[in-house]
Amino acid sequence: MRRGWPVTVAGDDGTIRLLAIESADRDRLAAFDPDGQAGVLLSPSRATTLKLGNQRAAGDMARPVLLARTPWLDFDTAVALADPQMDLATPFKGPFPATPLGPVAAAEAALELARRAGMLPAFFLLPATGDADVTAADMTEFAAPANLAIASRARLPVAAADTAEIVAFRTPDDPTDHVALVIGTPDGRPPLVRLHSECLTGDVLGSLKCDCGPQLDAALAAIAASGWGVLLYLRQEGRGIGLINKLRAYALQDQGFDTVDANLRLGFAVDSRDFGVAARMLALLNIDTVRLLTNNPAKVAGLEGAGIAVAERVPHIVASNPHNHDYLATKRDRTGHQL
Repeated sequence: MRRGWPVTVAGDDGTIRLLAIESADRDRLAAFDPDGQAGVLLSPSRATTLKLGNQRAAGDMARPVLLARTPWLDFDTAVALADPQMDLATPFKGPFPATPLGPVAAAEAALELARRAGMLPAFFLLPATGDADVTAADMTEFAAPANLAIASRARLPVAAADTAEIVAFRTPDDPTDHVALVIGTPDGRPPLVRLHSECLTGDVLGSLKCDCGPQLDAALAAIAASGWGVLLYLRQEGRGIGLINKLRAYALQDQGFDTVDANLRLGFAVDSRDFGVAARMLALLNIDTVRLLTNNPAKVAGLEGAGIAVAERVPHIVASNPHNHDYLATKRDRTGHQL
């Protein structure tokens, strides 16, 4: 997909041939669809942003939406449909008639494939038959936390605790590695645990747009002070949409959208992280009950839903700054963080 090659995706309801709009160009589109018949597949949240839900064929906004190809839906227009950074430059689009989407399961798998590739969830689509490159079942199996296993572990002195141990986890298929930093030794109490999602801009570069870097430092200090605990570093950048799409969300924030609306305009869920991954990591560390260092009730629910008992939610508050004030207000007001 990233190379601009077509992929064929199958579900239990049919098979589709797809060309990712982000990595396509006019020549690739012409080779993929010489007759100009390919529709445009959009995610439910992107279709909602484009106000397509009042059409009968797009009426169920929990499902992907397929736009029929029209003479005015050329390559440039498809790019404008896919990329919300262009919305202010091209505010009036259409009209675009939605058309019934038969293979919904295949379409949903394709959108999930785009998210995992860190690409915009938008495709040119043609019906297909025969063997598929990817199936909906493949995507489910690829993402299953049960596939996660410990790959390696080693002593890792860190500033917060010079006796810490790092444990790395991976699956047979996904190149994404998750890690746990274990501080102290079990002492009969539930460990203090922090689920920290990767944030390159905040953790490494010191971004002031979020509170991730200070949260990471404060969590390590709190776990060390507690005597026993684990920091899970989850490779789920941008709440699961990847670095490039997170930077696109930043660009939308500069246009005036908050973090929730930016993700939705891009075509993603508000939060695409899978906290079942964290639960699996804890289980592999023989931990079944935790004190969870978080302000996010969704993390509590995610762990408990995956079989890890949360004995206590421990608040995790760090100081704000003028650049992340609105970001924190959005977390409080729109995603239920208990700040």
